[in-house]
Amino acid sequence: MNQKHIYLIGICGTAMASLAGMLKHRGHHVTGSDVTAYPPMSDFLASLDIPVAQPFSEKNLEPRPDLVIVGNAISRGNVELESVLDQRLAYQSMAQALHDEFLVDRERLVVAGTHGKTTTSSLLAWLFTEALRAPSFLIGGIPENFGSSFALGDGREFIIEGDEYDTAFFDKGPKFLHYFPDAAILTSVEFDHADIYKSLDEVKTAFKRFVNLVPRRGLLIAWDGHPDVDECVSHAFCRVERYGFGEGSAWRISDADYSDSLTRWKVWREGAPWAKFESQLAGEYNVLNSTGAAAMAANYGIPVEVIGKALRSFRSVKRRLEVKAEVHGVTIIDDFAHHPTAIAGALNALRARYRGRRLWAVLEPRSNTLRRKVFEDELAQSLANADQVVLAGVFKSDAIPESERLDEQNIIAKLNAQGKPARLLASADLIVDAIAAELRNGDVVAIFSNGGFGGIYEKLPAKLKSLHEVATPA
Repeated sequence: MNQKHIYLIGICGTAMASLAGMLKHRGHHVTGSDVTAYPPMSDFLASLDIPVAQPFSEKNLEPRPDLVIVGNAISRGNVELESVLDQRLAYQSMAQALHDEFLVDRERLVVAGTHGKTTTSSLLAWLFTEALRAPSFLIGGIPENFGSSFALGDGREFIIEGDEYDTAFFDKGPKFLHYFPDAAILTSVEFDHADIYKSLDEVKTAFKRFVNLVPRRGLLIAWDGHPDVDECVSHAFCRVERYGFGEGSAWRISDADYSDSLTRWKVWREGAPWAKFESQLAGEYNVLNSTGAAAMAANYGIPVEVIGKALRSFRSVKRRLEVKAEVHGVTIIDDFAHHPTAIAGALNALRARYRGRRLWAVLEPRSNTLRRKVFEDELAQSLANADQVVLAGVFKSDAIPESERLDEQNIIAKLNAQGKPARLLASADLIVDAIAAELRNGDVVAIFSNGGFGGIYEKLPAKLKSLHEVATPA
């Protein structure tokens, strides 16, 4: 293999950082840039000794790279992209580079869906790894069992998180259309990414095209709990097996029990008892994620005993209900939730895991969906599952037309009308200063953001420690 200098614009995105690591593992010289870098991907890239230039600059493209990979967050007007075009440098999208460099001649198992795809693909990778199948994988997060968002194994299977978001400035179709799955899991279908999809019908069209890529010899494992999923899989040419709580499911879940430390449930396969599972993961949605992964693994010949052991030992994924700190009886949790449905599921899971404790929801409306008013009612309903709600200002609010922008005060008013304590505090620093003194032993603080949220994950624990030191002088 000829070593290339490959440069990634927007390298700190989860998928881009993972691809960077894979390319370096293959022996390429890898560099890149981004507007900002924050954990966990900044730490991940540093651990791989991949330099990240900040900010964007034409000078970052010196010496001239052999190939530039353009992240989907990069648009015309970016100084580096304009230089790439002016110099006629070779460039590709992340998805195309992944296909050309790594997916050819592999058995491609793609996990797609509006929610749950990161955890489900992580679970699937762990199941295959525990079965000694040595899979390769690329995941839009960092599974704690691996400590890496990618692996290049010697096995035939390549497990990929299939993202429905667009591919690049020159390719506005979903990334998952580049992966050509041999088998797939479809976890859910819901309106999301309001910046690129105008309606639920457009979202469903994308997933129907994804389903249409699975060959006749292939397999589709699909959630049974929503009519939009039903519609998307109704014309599949491959074998389809459904999983969920429905009586007619090929993989039916029953007797789910959500305790303070473990989640337990049973699975029936084609109407017959098949397995009893345990997991460290909290919440109904993680029972679904685990069962979907188990169904796929079983179809690939992995014994149920191995599946059960692997599910029990699977820890979690970074930024998915991740406990960031426990300070003087206050538990601080980081969750990537970017959609009202995901926020509701996370809060319900925390209710079951931390029974009887006061639950805070601290939200930064940062995703392209949450920054818009399209889900105002649903967002208020989701946040109402907490005992205390704190809302930050809309991230980069000026980038959203006022007529489309989320009105934070509307959310506060809806919550207050239900008797729910809720307030708006514009920044992470204001939030930390305001709530640190109010937190008490036993409180659980769930912080929701798909970005760095002004360093709140580090600032809040530090503030709690300093307050305690003042209260209890030596």
